[in-house]
Amino acid sequence: MPYLDLASHRLHYRIDGDTHDSQSKPWLIFCNSLGTDLHMWDAQVAGLWQHFRMLRYDRRGHGLSSAPPPPYGLADLGNDVLALLDALQIRRAHFCGLSIGGLTGQWLGIHAGHRLGNIALCATSAKIGTAESWIARSDAVRESGLATLTAATAERWFTPSFNAVEPGTVGKVLDSFVATSIDGYVGCCAALAGADLREDIERIANPLLAVSGDDDPVCPPADLEDITVRVQRGRHLSLPGRHIVNIESTRAFNGALLEFFDSRY
Repeated sequence: MPYLDLASHRLHYRIDGDTHDSQSKPWLIFCNSLGTDLHMWDAQVAGLWQHFRMLRYDRRGHGLSSAPPPPYGLADLGNDVLALLDALQIRRAHFCGLSIGGLTGQWLGIHAGHRLGNIALCATSAKIGTAESWIARSDAVRESGLATLTAATAERWFTPSFNAVEPGTVGKVLDSFVATSIDGYVGCCAALAGADLREDIERIANPLLAVSGDDDPVCPPADLEDITVRVQRGRHLSLPGRHIVNIESTRAFNGALLEFFDSRY
């Protein structure tokens, strides 16, 4: 398994895609939500592998990546992406991030937009929750762990019908949630507590697609619409589902990405 060793931690990553004439395929990097690993994008890889060279990675403190001591800032998470791009000699890549992954994409669009092509921001906001709510979440996780949050997480992340019809899929996502290191989760809660990009995203000039889950209680469609109003070249698409909309509406989500990520960038 490939890793990138950095000064304070190591990042686990994976490259997928069509190996035939791969140099002609554009790069697409996926950035996960809080409490998930790179397998949250398995359905996207399965549906899009012929069209892209895809880079997935486990955020610091998640999956098989190590966890440096918290707290983390949003700049730390963004610079991890740039370190991966540099190490793999990827000059430019399309970007797709969900939730905190979408915040990471916004930071990159503001500070390193020239390294990105088109940007898809999914189930996210320029400011997610409040500092007080993230501090309270961190305290609860420190005290009781992540397993106590699985029922509430399943309810926030997936609609009741999807929970009922796809219990195996939901179970795999929750398994990765519980496996997240406490330091990694708490560190990212600190990044979320301090992140407010509502003014700065006006500087994003990349073509941007904001994808919402139409029943998402975490980042409702209005939050994604607000992003598109603030950036220079944005449009909004709402799909059936809650927070992990890429899994709940896989086919429509993959179709939207394929249409949006035109290779001519």
